[in-house]
Amino acid sequence: MALRYFDLESLKTTPLTREPFQFLAVPNFLTAEACAAINRDYPKIAESGSFPAAQLNFGPAFQELLDELGSDEFRAAFEQKFGVDLTGRPHTVTVRGRCAAKDGRIHTDTKSKIITILIYMNPEWEHSGGRLRLLKSNASLDDPIMEVPPAAGTLLAFKRSENSWHGHMPYEGERRVIQFNWVTSEGDRRVAMLRHHISAAVKRLLGKRESEYA
Repeated sequence: MALRYFDLESLKTTPLTREPFQFLAVPNFLTAEACAAINRDYPKIAESGSFPAAQLNFGPAFQELLDELGSDEFRAAFEQKFGVDLTGRPHTVTVRGRCAAKDGRIHTDTKSKIITILIYMNPEWEHSGGRLRLLKSNASLDDPIMEVPPAAGTLLAFKRSENSWHGHMPYEGERRVIQFNWVTSEGDRRVAMLRHHISAAVKRLLGKRESEYA
């Protein structure tokens, strides 16, 4: 399929950093026009946390984005960039709409994830918090390799490893990000989606209870 939203040429020409783990960031990976269309059709998410895309309601432009993420062309571009074979590897897509003050703690991602892709959809970002930091270690957020503002159209991708540490300074409020992962097996995909489904249901229940007593 022909990809309308993604600038795969910019992905090809952006150097891959290899140490201390493999990553790259691509500003304007999505055009301004694409970002505007996707944001118009972005799921309305009132709670913090990650929600499986299949559990959300959204418009046609957002569905087109999901279709392109799952395409052979998208997969091939990242296989070439990271030098990995992703043939037959299932994928997961989760969506965030809001950030809680407790979010952003330093972590590496679960071992079942092969490559993590984050696509940011915030029209602008002037806050000091909420900017993802790729880190040299898990000791502190104050020793970053790179800091990535979550501005609309920016892509950040990294190969999961035991030292692919990342996190961000506290921020509370709207923060739109789409997370795409290739995972090791269908079983791992199902476990990840079940975990997100349960977490989302609990958060929505708690949110409903809080509103009842507000």
